[in-house]
Amino acid sequence: MNLYLRYFDRETLVYNADQAIDFLCSIPEIGMNPAIEADVREYVASDVYYPKRYKVRPRVYFIIIKTEAATMLDFKQKKALRNTAAPATERRETVAPVITKLNEEKEGWYEGALDFKRVVMIPATGKHEYRDTHFVARCKAVSGIDCYNRIVEHLKERVDSRSQFPSAKGKNFKFKYLGLWK
Repeated sequence: MNLYLRYFDRETLVYNADQAIDFLCSIPEIGMNPAIEADVREYVASDVYYPKRYKVRPRVYFIIIKTEAATMLDFKQKKALRNTAAPATERRETVAPVITKLNEEKEGWYEGALDFKRVVMIPATGKHEYRDTHFVARCKAVSGIDCYNRIVEHLKERVDSRSQFPSAKGKNFKFKYLGLWK
């Protein structure tokens, strides 16, 4: 993995963190210090492929871009673009099991935890506001989505109708199977 660095019209393509730090030290305006050096080394060692920019002073930055390009000409002609299709398929594979787990039918007791926005009245002012509310319930259900639907139906009968409930597929709903009912 190579690194492209640019500060205004000064740019370079280097092959490791030490060369990148040497380039940055050659520019007095950057004011290289141990904190920036450590951050550059951490960025180079990480799996992050997004460009990284560092603030030198207000509205002035230098950037570092990880690239597969072997030369500056290859980088400029975008011959070594990273294939971004692979991470998208990995993401889809992790999302699909969540949805299939949610729809998997398994009769029994479930414990569902839901974080939602509940509308409550403030007695002092008589006005209403949204409050983050955590609700946990155990219920008989045939799947994770059935557990979610039962919890939401229960809450809709007991809280203000303006309350907002999250999607069952999101991070604000979690459930676990407790066992078969008797």
